[in-house]
Amino acid sequence: MNKLITAVSLTAMMVGATLSTSAMAFEQKFGVIDMPTIFKNLPQREKIGQQLQKEFKERVEKIKAIEKKASTLIEKQKRDGALMSEQQILDAKRQLDSLKSEYSLASKALEEDMRTRQGEERNKLLLKIQKAVIAIAKKEKYDIILQSNSIAYINKKHDISAKVIKSVSKAK
Repeated sequence: MNKLITAVSLTAMMVGATLSTSAMAFEQKFGVIDMPTIFKNLPQREKIGQQLQKEFKERVEKIKAIEKKASTLIEKQKRDGALMSEQQILDAKRQLDSLKSEYSLASKALEEDMRTRQGEERNKLLLKIQKAVIAIAKKEKYDIILQSNSIAYINKKHDISAKVIKSVSKAK
């Protein structure tokens, strides 16, 4: 009987040890990042904005010049329309149509080029963020890093966004 109790006790201890070992094997360290917060707080974002403004400044000024020219032409037509001959009115209308076409073409091309460049710069920034996340995850032994927008709830102590911002801000 004593041997039976000892055997049952020993078996229970072994099962308990096995269960706790398997529970420990499934224990993982989770972290979360908030991408909108990271993007909003990166100093590089402002630098990129300034760089793109500088890059497209000439084209923006060209579009503003077309707008001003069209506005001046419209004002002239309103002011002097009664005194203009039919040919002058027709020429002014053609010139205005030409300016509208030029404006439309230039503004669409600028918008497309700006969107492309913003995407390129955003991708470069995303790569830096990804490298920072991976470095932090390895250093602090995280098993999984998730984006906060895909999680219903997480304790703020698992949010590593500030660490990512700090790391990416240091990188040039």
